[in-house]
Amino acid sequence: MSGSPQPAAVSNEYKGLASLQHRGLLAVVLIVFGWLVMYVPSYYGLSQTVWASDEQGHGPIILAVVAWLLYSKRAEFARLVPTPMTVMPSILMLAGILAYAIGRSQVIWTFEIGSQILMLSALLLFFYGKAGWRLAWFPLFFLIFMIPWPADLVSMVTSPLKAAVSVVASDLLYRLGYPVGRAGVILTVGPYQLLVADACAGLNSMFTLEALGLLYMNLMRYTRVARNITLACLIIPISFTANVIRVMILVLVTYHFGDEAGQGFVHGFAGMVLFLVALVLILAVDKVLGFFFEGNRHGK
Repeated sequence: MSGSPQPAAVSNEYKGLASLQHRGLLAVVLIVFGWLVMYVPSYYGLSQTVWASDEQGHGPIILAVVAWLLYSKRAEFARLVPTPMTVMPSILMLAGILAYAIGRSQVIWTFEIGSQILMLSALLLFFYGKAGWRLAWFPLFFLIFMIPWPADLVSMVTSPLKAAVSVVASDLLYRLGYPVGRAGVILTVGPYQLLVADACAGLNSMFTLEALGLLYMNLMRYTRVARNITLACLIIPISFTANVIRVMILVLVTYHFGDEAGQGFVHGFAGMVLFLVALVLILAVDKVLGFFFEGNRHGK
């Protein structure tokens, strides 16, 4: 009978698919193992140094968000038809390994942690092609916000930011009737002096708030490029405003309740206020932008 060989053919096809699935699972396990071997020591080193500071404490949060974003796309990855590439992934992989080796051996966090972006891009292109990379472009971009940047660069950008925040905060408080004086980034209120530190008004806090705004845009799934660019640009003055409000709160608490209160629990609480104020401002600005960019959300 002509139909008799079909069960054997189907059986062989199932075996082939099962074999491919097993090989795919083995590849994933090996990749995850290799990733952990490379970067767990890096994460541990960061937790003992950079992430332990107020300026870079957002690093673990960024890493967790990236992991969640990639995990949330697992169904979309499963539906992709893989079109693997070889040349570009090989170049990116070599560049990533070189950056990691230099960063690890010379203790240059920017290279060591930044190599993750190159390595992930190479893996995505190798297994899924351009479609896989496009699907994961935002988590890859978001990793930029967890890279510790060179101290000289941060200091160069932070100094004018702190000065500007100090000027605006002291001027507003003075206009409200408080006895506030300023010498550089040192604010004097009554008998107390406060130094506007990097964590209060520096580049890293701006970076963190910019990351918050970009994550918000990604979750809202806006499709209009003009709206995304406008909101991303407006997050910069929003971050500046939130930093000014944070400094003003610390000055007011110190003036009314003493230096111990200003430098104690309230100082940490002011950091939470920074993010709450920034989030409220982002929501308000986004609401206003909605009047100019109607019907541009994905799925609408």
